[in-house]
Amino acid sequence: MTHPTPSASSDRDFEIVLWGATGYTGRLVAEYLATAPSAQGLRWALAGRDGAKLERVCADLTVTSPHVAQLPILLGDAAAPSTLDAIARRTRVVCTTVGPYAKYGSELVAACVRAGTHTCDLTGELQWIRRMIDAHHEAARASGARIVHCCGFDSIPSDLGVFMLHEAAEARGRRIARVDAVFGESSGGFSGGTVASMLGLLEEVARDPGVKRLLDDPYALDPSPRTGGPDGPDAKGVAYERRLGRWTAPFVMAAINTRVVRRSNALLGYPYGKDFRYSERMSLPAGAAGLPAALALAGGSLAFQAAMQIGPVRGLVAKRLPQPGEGPSPETRAKGYFVARLLGEDDAGGAWRGEVQDRRDPGYGSTAVMLAESALCLARDALASPGGVLTPASAMGAPLLARLRAAGMTWTVQPAEGGAR
Repeated sequence: MTHPTPSASSDRDFEIVLWGATGYTGRLVAEYLATAPSAQGLRWALAGRDGAKLERVCADLTVTSPHVAQLPILLGDAAAPSTLDAIARRTRVVCTTVGPYAKYGSELVAACVRAGTHTCDLTGELQWIRRMIDAHHEAARASGARIVHCCGFDSIPSDLGVFMLHEAAEARGRRIARVDAVFGESSGGFSGGTVASMLGLLEEVARDPGVKRLLDDPYALDPSPRTGGPDGPDAKGVAYERRLGRWTAPFVMAAINTRVVRRSNALLGYPYGKDFRYSERMSLPAGAAGLPAALALAGGSLAFQAAMQIGPVRGLVAKRLPQPGEGPSPETRAKGYFVARLLGEDDAGGAWRGEVQDRRDPGYGSTAVMLAESALCLARDALASPGGVLTPASAMGAPLLARLRAAGMTWTVQPAEGGAR
């Protein structure tokens, strides 16, 4: 059954309000909503703190999309809850790119929960998501608001990839029991917003040992009380993945992606089973160069993490990396791509092989598509999920998967030869 909510049933001015359209990623989302066939006829608005900057975004959009010349602009301030309440009451969905979310996102979530308005974001800040769960999950269930975090490269390929394998196994009367995700070939760049979020998290870890303990918990995002499961710490060191014929090293995004997948399993009622296991790693090129590259990546990752625990070092790094509002050039984004491979096994010993690919920069071009289609899904599709602080798979599942395929992303799954590992 679908769950009617205030945001879906009442006559609101807008389907989507884009909060943060003047930022680097926000502009990319705005460009997509202005041009994508899936957004045709969309009632939407731009929102933020600086009206002049928002007007410039509108003017830039109008060059290639004249139909958005009269796009409404709403003013608000993350530090002024009453302005956020006024925005949330006017729309079905608030799509937000304003990070670091731990610094700028909490009042917006609270406003959307109060208004019964859905929201989607790009956060990968595990400690903040945990706070939003604890503060708002029950209230969001009551108001019907779907609060959906991690709607970009963190963590849609992981979360919907596992969901895709689950659906395929279930169609054969089986249950997916284990998935090992391996993120492989990719090309892309970093934005200043991503850097700011990363540095903010490291500063919290330095101030509060409890944040470090939370990051070390494999089930940190599970519903309370957290009961845990069979998975241990994220993969470390170098390993050989025989099913791919490649060496692997730790994947930096595993710390958030794995927790999101496990929360999806819990929120969906454990369709993967309470003994489900999930891991993520990064693969290196096949052949003789793979092992040295894996060793270098693993060693460099450990050294970087250790160095970033030192305050002065963090400050030096912050000055040399992109600043908020900056990001890769259009030429860099045009050359972007990624491939993620999902190696699964079911409860009958059968093996499965899934693949997620996109020919866009993973962190920005592809992420903008994933976030925009998430917002469109929340605004327009009949969803079976209740309100709450949710994940992409538990909130949108199959409808979002269909949208992303239609948007040009590749999502494939099939039984694999040779059985399970």
